[in-house]
Amino acid sequence: MGVDRSGDKILVGQVLEENDLVTLADLCRSCTVETKTVTTLVAEGILDPMGGDVEHWRFTVGSLKRVKTVIHLQRDLGINLAGAALALDLLDRIAELERH
Repeated sequence: MGVDRSGDKILVGQVLEENDLVTLADLCRSCTVETKTVTTLVAEGILDPMGGDVEHWRFTVGSLKRVKTVIHLQRDLGINLAGAALALDLLDRIAELERH
């Protein structure tokens, strides 16, 4: 992020397509979480990375939304990880029903 002469902030970003993949580092940076948080979400089945080991994990763009939703549910609503996983499953089912 840079600053122009007037002091206004200039935001720089990248538009991601639905089929783009992001690295573990990119996911952590985008969601402002630590690697440990993401590995916990993988262990709980909330995220399903592609790749054999942690260094080679790749995540779909949809994973960004899942992580942010879990963080929101935990921080703002006090929902534990199991409850957040259930809420995500229900939200996925609702979205699937709406598509049909």
